[in-house]
Amino acid sequence: MRFPYGICDFNKIITKGYFYCDRTDRIRMLEEIGDSLLFLRPRRFGKSLLLSMLLNYYDVAKKDQFQEIFGNLLIGKNPTDLHNKYFILKFDFSCIDPTGSADDIKISLYDHINESIKAFKLYYRDYSIPDIEINPKNALASIASLAAAVRMTPYPIYLLIDEYDNFANEVMMGLRDSQENYEALVYEKGPLKTLFKTIKASASESLFDRTFITGVSPVVMSDITSGYNIAKNIYLEPEFNDLCGFTEREIKNVIGKIADKCEIKEEQSKDALEMMRTYYNGYSFSYKADNYIYNPTLAIYFLEKFYAGCKYPRKMLDSNLASDEAKMRYISGITKGRQLLLDLMIHDNRVVIPELEDRFGINQMLDKKSKDFTFMASFLYYFGVLTMAGETSLGKLILKVPNLVTQKLYVERIRKMFLPDPETRDNGVWAAEKVYEAGDIEPICEFIEQKYFKVFSNRDYLWANELTVKTAFLTLLYNDILYIMDSETEIDKRFTDLTMIIRPDMRRFEIFDILLEFKFVTLKEVSLTGEQARELSRDELEKLPKMRAKMKEAQKRLKVYGDALEQKYKNLRLKRFAVVSLGFERLWAKGVKE
Repeated sequence: MRFPYGICDFNKIITKGYFYCDRTDRIRMLEEIGDSLLFLRPRRFGKSLLLSMLLNYYDVAKKDQFQEIFGNLLIGKNPTDLHNKYFILKFDFSCIDPTGSADDIKISLYDHINESIKAFKLYYRDYSIPDIEINPKNALASIASLAAAVRMTPYPIYLLIDEYDNFANEVMMGLRDSQENYEALVYEKGPLKTLFKTIKASASESLFDRTFITGVSPVVMSDITSGYNIAKNIYLEPEFNDLCGFTEREIKNVIGKIADKCEIKEEQSKDALEMMRTYYNGYSFSYKADNYIYNPTLAIYFLEKFYAGCKYPRKMLDSNLASDEAKMRYISGITKGRQLLLDLMIHDNRVVIPELEDRFGINQMLDKKSKDFTFMASFLYYFGVLTMAGETSLGKLILKVPNLVTQKLYVERIRKMFLPDPETRDNGVWAAEKVYEAGDIEPICEFIEQKYFKVFSNRDYLWANELTVKTAFLTLLYNDILYIMDSETEIDKRFTDLTMIIRPDMRRFEIFDILLEFKFVTLKEVSLTGEQARELSRDELEKLPKMRAKMKEAQKRLKVYGDALEQKYKNLRLKRFAVVSLGFERLWAKGVKE
């Protein structure tokens, strides 16, 4: 098997026999739903491959290759009348340099458009197209010349635009001080807005007969609305939920083939599917979608490694997605953004908003003081670090962290929020390692008392309970190389606080599975001030009636949860710890024997 990691050339994937999950049946649906379409998905989710599929299907110059490319695919068995009936013009806005002055960016934009038209002239040189004049200083004039020339042929243009919002993404991620540059491009007579006006005018004359635009967010479309108000948004339509991405059935099928090649037992095959489901599944882009889908880039990354060496990749997060951390940094820099990230970690990785925002421009994104939860959660949705998870009984929208790989981004951002000093963070991680390497929980408790609790005490958060303490432990203990981390493991219809189950492929190491249960006692409950709590001896702390009662309760739960985990997994090396916090001042942790 050959896996197309980093390959978005549809022709190459099909003709060279790479792994491909057929989505060509959606071509008919796309034709029927509209002539000018806007399709949004997070980065690295297969949008460029989708455009390549459309290019190969509609390109008049590929008519003789239709059977070779599409003959064995769904659309090839029942093609539409429009296949191979278009000239294809493609713009890729990721090629535009977003740095420099507004004039520099305009030149880069125009240069890209002109180069695309030059490539168009060369590619279709055998189709008797009248000469197209390239204006090096005015690419819009080049487009007008292209439109006039194509009018003299029997073929209209299918325009494909990839990453139409790339520049805006660079702006909102804090690339220099480029807000003024962006505004110069999209407002009034800015070249980007004027470009879309030109495209709209050509579409009205059926010269650009069809347009398909991909991007990550609706921000640019909001800013140029009057310039291009003909695009139909299809990114929330349930029939296109899996237009990019893999289904559970498809992943299960390919794992079965790898298992046969590697002569892997059925139980190991099930473990592999469970690993992929935990780390890469969980995305939904429609209110009414029936199933979650897998991130295609991460899935291909895993499958390629698994097939090549018959073992899982050591790191479950592909480094190509590491830049998504910038989105977390952006949100954490917004007023109340820190609270949102924390809320997602403690509230079952979910947040509830009235509705998804789909109309916001760059000014709203750059004004960090006026953001509300709805905007911030919508932003995280568009960038793939939140996804749809249904609706409440009152009709509100539930968004959730999709999977364990994405949860890692939250954990790392929160750890940096609370512990900005790298050396301090390293000390915390080293203290955490003692828990699963030696079964010693005291170092991490001491670290949290000395470092984390000082931060908690100085900030006014909306919550103050065992969930706060759990978040501190989770950010330090998180290790997806050795463990399947779960902050809400369901056991017998109840939920444990924090579970660390050793990955199946990592059981060769001498480490422990970990189960923690957290309880919280407020200072008011024991009639103590923070200073008085800090002065308590260990013996005095443990003799407080409220602390003893909470410890007993935690130990009781650990017995039930731990026994259930042992029954479920059979081969655990389980260490159980009860942790009781007295305000944000002291911790009492105790191991519980089986």
